[in-house]
Amino acid sequence: MSLLNTLTDELKAAMRAKDTLKLEALRAIKSAVLLAKTATAGDADLSEEEEIKLLQKLVKQRKDSAAIFKEQNRNDLAAPEEAQAEVIAQFLPEQLTPEAIEKIIDEIIAKTGAEGMKDMGKVMGMASKAMAGKADGKTISTIVKQKLTP
Repeated sequence: MSLLNTLTDELKAAMRAKDTLKLEALRAIKSAVLLAKTATAGDADLSEEEEIKLLQKLVKQRKDSAAIFKEQNRNDLAAPEEAQAEVIAQFLPEQLTPEAIEKIIDEIIAKTGAEGMKDMGKVMGMASKAMAGKADGKTISTIVKQKLTP
């Protein structure tokens, strides 16, 4: 079942339950998906990879907004953003634990023979491909830096 079909079902359930927070997050996802569909090739469906990237972008936007609101001591505005990020994250694949990410990065470093920060781009490219949708790019980057720094 495509993301759009799943969203429609979830929207109906949220409407019945009168869950306004979830409804708002689901409408944001649907809007973004429809915009992405029409922006590229008219009415062509998005690939699963494109859907995951779109969902990750939406989660990141919500988390960044929440962080800004917290810096400004506006917890009343930060809480809904965090809740929406959680709702959107439910549509993403199971996220890897930091330990699992480290293990994959160790394998990539061993396979490429990376030594030092000069090889970070090579390792990041392979790691990002290997963990697409399953790990946050910032987390991957942080772990790669730790591993490659002497």
